[in-house]
Amino acid sequence: MNPEPVRVGRKRPLPSCPNPLFLLWLTEMRDHAKEKGLKTQYVYQKAINSLKKYPLPLKNGKEAKILQNFGDGICKILDERLQRHYRENGVDASIQSLSRAPSLIPMSDTKLAPPKPQPASSKVLSKEAGANMVDGDVGKEKNRKKKEYVPQKRSGGYAVLLTLYRHSQVPGSKGFMFKNELQTEAQSLCEKSFTVPDLGSKYTAWSSVSTLIQKDLLLKTHNPASSQRERPKPAFSETQTEAVPPDTGLLETRHQALETVEAYLLPGSYDIVLCVDFIETTGGNTVRKQELVKELQKNGVNFDIRKLNVGDFLWIARENVTPVPGQLRPPVAKELVLDYIIERKRMDDLCGSIMDGRFREQKFRLKRCGLHKPIYLVEECGSAAAHLSLPESTLQQAIVNTQVVDGFFVKRVQDVKESAAYLTVMTRYLQKLYKNCTLFCHSRELEGDKNGDMENDVTKRERLRCSLLSFTEFNCGAVKNKCQTVRDVFARQLMQISGISGDKAAAILEHYSTVSSLLKAYAQCTTEAEGEKLLSTIKYGKLKRNLGPALSRTVYQLYCTRGALS
Repeated sequence: MNPEPVRVGRKRPLPSCPNPLFLLWLTEMRDHAKEKGLKTQYVYQKAINSLKKYPLPLKNGKEAKILQNFGDGICKILDERLQRHYRENGVDASIQSLSRAPSLIPMSDTKLAPPKPQPASSKVLSKEAGANMVDGDVGKEKNRKKKEYVPQKRSGGYAVLLTLYRHSQVPGSKGFMFKNELQTEAQSLCEKSFTVPDLGSKYTAWSSVSTLIQKDLLLKTHNPASSQRERPKPAFSETQTEAVPPDTGLLETRHQALETVEAYLLPGSYDIVLCVDFIETTGGNTVRKQELVKELQKNGVNFDIRKLNVGDFLWIARENVTPVPGQLRPPVAKELVLDYIIERKRMDDLCGSIMDGRFREQKFRLKRCGLHKPIYLVEECGSAAAHLSLPESTLQQAIVNTQVVDGFFVKRVQDVKESAAYLTVMTRYLQKLYKNCTLFCHSRELEGDKNGDMENDVTKRERLRCSLLSFTEFNCGAVKNKCQTVRDVFARQLMQISGISGDKAAAILEHYSTVSSLLKAYAQCTTEAEGEKLLSTIKYGKLKRNLGPALSRTVYQLYCTRGALS
């Protein structure tokens, strides 16, 4: 018997998933977990694989429990999303098609920027849209009036869109916002927290961002993520950060809001507050530390005790907020960090920090914290300095070097009372300095994008004074034990060498950013003498002095000597 001939023809397309809405939600949950580095991303991926294989439509999340890898938690989340879907789109909304939502993006894509749906009045549906609809839905879509999505007032979506819109109106806007600064600025416009979920819930106000992305109102890009508004219609001027969709009537007071979004904090809308690190009020000599607090209270200083990851004192511009009727807590106030930060040192503390290496590291971290006016407040101990481990002349020389070599402003006082007096005077000076200033927020990620050479000194000082970091970004960026780059570790290594300050280490890093690049340069030297002089002509500091042959030889010996160092 002859074998049956081989049939050649077009392969029938695989049927699309009969539960596209559930598939979309699970994809969002997986991507959200993946972005935060949570292991639940693998649980969601397994559920996605099971759902793709299931050939029948599901009515609700509870029915999905028959599938593999669908537990009570996932089923409950799907039912919650389903109820929200019905509230937003009507009880007759179909869940077996995406006819009222953007078509699903490929599973491998981590950017949720789906194409826009065709208008309901159109008689011709695209193949892509038609593939996601059953026949009955096509007829319904033609006759159904298109419904614009408008987030509820003071919801997470409302706060995010309005914040992005306001940000886009600020002169010199960078065109997008990073996640942490967007959460911080949007918090005052939202009743729920963007970082802490409600009791008994897994969701925060930030969860609504996925809905904005579905509705094509937001574009998430970059890693780390930044958010920006993509232009759906040519109804507005060409800008990428417009966050109010056309013809939605997002706010009742929309026009009034547009008139005030030029400013982040207007004059008179904020107070200047001294922030005191909690270490300065607890532990150690408690009596002496409580004396500082009492003196500040006696002087009528507006201060706040909190954890500072770098420095002992700094000042913030804190927005004045009023409680909302019916709301337990007042809105979260915006906080911007002024450019002044103080590290306080007693002579005994200075001695200890020099001996264990903390002094050099603290100066290095203060220079990299993002604030441009670092101050050392040195409390003299008088005759007590004679009983310390280091000679008083060594300590005095260290103080002079801090001012002359490292470029810090050094203020000498006699005791705690004088320290409190200086903090009081500084607070009142800054209150006067910023009294009529309109303050804007900038991000450390974009600090390098400045045209400093094109600005005169007056313009530069004014810009630095009014363009400030948010307190959240500043304090998070100053965490001491955060994950370090290879460049950071190399800098710390160099600063352990006697004679290499922060400026000298930074100068070396400009030429050789890693140990590997330095070793490659040494390997290209033909003689040992050439290697010893490799770094000698590198310029450092404001005066652009040479690093010198002695330090250059020391670094060479450290990294190129085989065996133990003598």
